[in-house]
Amino acid sequence: MWFRNLQIFRLTPDWAYDTDALAAALQRGIFQGCGASDRQALGWVPPRGEDGDLVFSVGRQQLIALGIEQKLLPMSVVRQYAAAKLEQIAAAQGYKAGRKQTREVVDQVEAELLPRAFVKRGLTYVWIDPVNRWLLVDASSSARADEVMEQLKLSLGELPLTLVKTQIAPATAMTQWLAAGHAPGSFSIDRDCELQAAAEERPAVRYVRHNLDSDEVRNHIASGKTATRLALTWNDRVSFVLTEQLQVKKLAFLDLLKEDAERQSENADDLFAANFTLMCGELSQLLAHLVEVLGGEGE
Repeated sequence: MWFRNLQIFRLTPDWAYDTDALAAALQRGIFQGCGASDRQALGWVPPRGEDGDLVFSVGRQQLIALGIEQKLLPMSVVRQYAAAKLEQIAAAQGYKAGRKQTREVVDQVEAELLPRAFVKRGLTYVWIDPVNRWLLVDASSSARADEVMEQLKLSLGELPLTLVKTQIAPATAMTQWLAAGHAPGSFSIDRDCELQAAAEERPAVRYVRHNLDSDEVRNHIASGKTATRLALTWNDRVSFVLTEQLQVKKLAFLDLLKEDAERQSENADDLFAANFTLMCGELSQLLAHLVEVLGGEGE
């Protein structure tokens, strides 16, 4: 349950959903699963398991989960079946199908194959922190976060959220840290980064498991490249990759934190709650420090 990525949003003052109110709102978009003709289905599911509540809450920290079900039916397969059917049609009518008829055959074949397609299921977790006014989506891409935002708006009827903007752009700050050879505060630079130039083709250099405190890296910066991704460690407890869009990826927590959770737990329910509580505590501090070293929040 430990998050691997953070798409970061700020709750506005209009956010007024305690656990009961949020659970009631999510009932409007509860997960139903794919119908025979659906390629994808989205809906809210209990984050703790099938028999749990739609909102898992510990100490005002809330966890919700978006269930995602997708039919695995590549268009290449649809086209293959459609081509065979179109050959039969051409032989029967004496001429090839036109564009409209071809489209109709492809749609018909897709409708026939969808009920037999394999189903892939997944979960996207969302942590809501009303105390510090964060909403964090555990998604590696903004597209997956957009799916969550869409469903949240459908359920709430509104979306009292904003993107977080800092006084110093992440790319500017990361470039300055690399040029100086160190990061400020409780952050330290690890061994992965990506540097990109502003030229039309956006030439880029990527370092993996490489010493970044080097003249080679500084020469790239001097030539006009800026950092678009940088691996960092916070407080010797959490490592991650920061992106130029203020996304946090590849989160990894110190094993000692997980061992602490296990020691505090007598059963699976206790362990889930302990993991969630520890994760919230660590990430709340990390986010506060990250915004601080980026100059605070902007308008």
